[in-house]
Amino acid sequence: MSDQPQVALLVETSIIYGRRVLMGITDYMRTNRPWSCFLDQRDLFASPPGWLKRWQGDGIICRTTSPKLLEALKETGVPIVDLNDIHESFEGVPKVQSDDRAIGRVAAQHLIERGFRRFGFCGFADHRWSCERRDGFVAALTEAGHECAVQETTWSRSSSKAWEAEQQTMVRWVDSLPKPAGVMACNDMRGRHVLDACGQLDIAVPEALAVVGCDNDDLLCGLCSPPLSSVVPNAHRVGYEAAALLDRLMRGEAAEPPPPIEPMGVITRQSTDVLAIEDGLTARAVRFIRERACDGVSVEDVLDHLCVSRSVLERKMRDNLGRSPRAEIRNVQVKRVKDLLTTTDLPLSRIAELAGYKHDEYMSVVFKRETGVTPGDYRRDAQAQ
Repeated sequence: MSDQPQVALLVETSIIYGRRVLMGITDYMRTNRPWSCFLDQRDLFASPPGWLKRWQGDGIICRTTSPKLLEALKETGVPIVDLNDIHESFEGVPKVQSDDRAIGRVAAQHLIERGFRRFGFCGFADHRWSCERRDGFVAALTEAGHECAVQETTWSRSSSKAWEAEQQTMVRWVDSLPKPAGVMACNDMRGRHVLDACGQLDIAVPEALAVVGCDNDDLLCGLCSPPLSSVVPNAHRVGYEAAALLDRLMRGEAAEPPPPIEPMGVITRQSTDVLAIEDGLTARAVRFIRERACDGVSVEDVLDHLCVSRSVLERKMRDNLGRSPRAEIRNVQVKRVKDLLTTTDLPLSRIAELAGYKHDEYMSVVFKRETGVTPGDYRRDAQAQ
């Protein structure tokens, strides 16, 4: 083997997990000896590449998806590190993987902390990673004294012509869940399916049904309505450790794969940004406020919408939410200001308009009172992260 090993990377670039794995591999190479890499920009379920029989290299990192592909890789006679999370480990091939049970436990804790006592899991029955996430989720809930409703189909069916029928099955399952409930989806795509069903049923998210996905695909989570919270696997670390393991194997050293790599936590977006609300009136009030606060609605608008007296609404919201209707309106507006300060370069006058304030001077006064810093200081600190 030359000083610069020839390495083939058979890792899908079609999903965010695979791309982050590749970033981890890249970072390993930057801090260690360089490799000459061939990247097969493949889909997760692609057939064995035709070039493999002719390839003369030193090592392979692969997200194998079938025994057929693995056999083709083994015939090359070079060290292989497997990142497969669909099937069980293949004998004699070391594997580096995320801790999918820990991912499920993190999602369960995220929903429990928000006060939910009823739960559901939605996944794919024919993928090991989904089943492991389900088992971790259910186990954590069981330890906390809760039960969980499970809805699973097969991945292949989810992408077939039967999608409309499957979505109606999803609608019926979501409708059957007692509310309020917290639901874990096995990945962000499945989370979008659950949120679509909520939209068809006009179920308030997150007040009646909170949904957390997994993989933290920023684009996919942002396209969801509302934006989807998501568990973040440490795919970068998976790639880095896989590269380190392959490097040792290519040097002829004895090497054991690391234990499954735990997730980094949860990125909270609107789909779980709530405390579970059992009271129907409070839930309706919160939903109306969160949908309309940035349009400049007042407490009087909320009262008119609900056809209820101020005293009743004040008492209900303080008992069930811990704050008044006016405070909830202010809370939603300030969150909107934070988001716009972090993600845009809009002037304060435009941010005030988008957050429901008539004057940016008043917005700045409220923002500093609530956060302790000015909008300008908050933007500078947030965008420096």
